Amino acid sequence: MKAITNTKIVLLDSIIFNGTILIDQGKIVDFGEAKNVEIPPQTEIIDAMGLYSGPGLIDIHSHAGNGKWFHEDAQEASDHHLKHGTTTLLPALYNSLTLEDYIEGIRHIKKESQTGSARIIQGLYMEGPYLNPKYGCETDKNKWASGIDKEMYMPLIKEAGDFAKVWCIAPELENMDMFVNDVYDAIPNIIFSVAHSEASPEQIFRYIPQGLNLATHHTNATGDLQKYPEVRGVCVDEAVNFCDDIYAELICDSMGIHVDPFMLRLVVKIKGKDRIILISDNFAADGPVPDGYDGVTDINFDSNGEIAGSKLTLDVACQNMIKHTGAGICDVFRFASYNPSRLLGLRDRGCFRRGNRADIVIVSDIFEVNKTLLDGDII
Repeated sequence: MKAITNTKIVLLDSIIFNGTILIDQGKIVDFGEAKNVEIPPQTEIIDAMGLYSGPGLIDIHSHAGNGKWFHEDAQEASDHHLKHGTTTLLPALYNSLTLEDYIEGIRHIKKESQTGSARIIQGLYMEGPYLNPKYGCETDKNKWASGIDKEMYMPLIKEAGDFAKVWCIAPELENMDMFVNDVYDAIPNIIFSVAHSEASPEQIFRYIPQGLNLATHHTNATGDLQKYPEVRGVCVDEAVNFCDDIYAELICDSMGIHVDPFMLRLVVKIKGKDRIILISDNFAADGPVPDGYDGVTDINFDSNGEIAGSKLTLDVACQNMIKHTGAGICDVFRFASYNPSRLLGLRDRGCFRRGNRADIVIVSDIFEVNKTLLDGDII
């Protein structure tokens, strides 16, 4: 048995000061003010030194870690994120992969997720293959731009199976109904996400009954369906902001390049705290830094000089969210743990509850990670 003592316990909307968390066999068995939690004899004490204890972070969208792709080296990529407080993660696979590379990558991730640091992997985030080729990074490497082809995608659906938790689509593409129906028939609990798209609200909303309730890196790689000169059209961003059913992913980098700080505040105001999910969208692109981006340290660029995801981990994304928006520590734990756990239906994590997994991160008041616990064990 273990006890985290001398800690501030972060709940959804409040903080327990001078708190104690009791852990047994990888589960939270009790927590609360120290005076109300009895610590049995011979319990291993973890002194948090007055720091905050929150639920382990949940990154639903990350392609890489420490320069290593998940589909090539899931252990090293996972280890990097785990050390930064992420205890649950969905590796993302992009449409720059061929069918053969997709299948090989899926098999690698499935196998590695059974052991080591890659135990944090709880499924796949399929970013494609069918996205609008006008939007996103590495569009010149898109292996699937010729159109939706049943003979091509059925082996992918079969290989991913219910290990796929999120599947990204551009609803406006021809034959998307066929693809969505086949994915939904094979994986009834799948979450569809609108991504790399210029779909109209009507095109997006028609897939909500089949599980579309997520927007991939909201406000990035989306179009503007302008009908009249000098008049902004209504497209993906507006549809996502309008619809209460849809969660909005946000990439929160240090300089507010993916999402401007004002836009971050606006999206939180519109969507509400229950529909925001922070992601890393960590990528392993190694293109040159273009002019005008001097001092940027947590963004990647492709060979064309286009923004290609980030180098973020979720702890740093939380730090940036606090800096850019003034969000409190309860808020960022909600954005980076509770909300993604609700999206994925993972009821045994994402908040402090007796019986939940003892996936815990201990952080400073500026969200610097001090310790990470996975299943109650210090990493």
